[in-house]
Amino acid sequence: MPAPPITFSRLSRIAPDLILTHMTDPRVAEHMPLLTGTWDLDTVAQFVAAKETCWARDGLGHWAFLDGEDYVGWGGFQKEGDEWDFGLVLRPDRFGLGLRITAQALAFARSDDRIPFVTFLLPPTRTRLRALDRIGARPIGATDHAGARFLKYRLDT
Repeated sequence: MPAPPITFSRLSRIAPDLILTHMTDPRVAEHMPLLTGTWDLDTVAQFVAAKETCWARDGLGHWAFLDGEDYVGWGGFQKEGDEWDFGLVLRPDRFGLGLRITAQALAFARSDDRIPFVTFLLPPTRTRLRALDRIGARPIGATDHAGARFLKYRLDT
């Protein structure tokens, strides 16, 4: 029997303390060069507000991911210039859900005419990149984003 789908919800529907616990876990920060400073409930509120602004501006943005009733992380598509970048930030105890969530999100992207391709920005600390190759994403080089260096990949949808 296949696993039930992960539910995509809005981050504004998640209890702020759950997001705070997630984003202050040092295992999460390990591969997030843009995750700087100290997180508290005010930081969470600003983070969620910024993600909601993307939804208002672009009609799409980052989701909260739920496995049943459990918050397991956040991510999705955020518009960066003319490109839709896909991000995925899972709780460490739920890292194993990454491929399942990505498959669901990419199915969404393939059905949305606004998204002819998806980009992925990964920090150079990420060395296990075979999953990107398996889904058909191709490296297009290194890039700087918000003052940090990333490896950039592209997947046509």
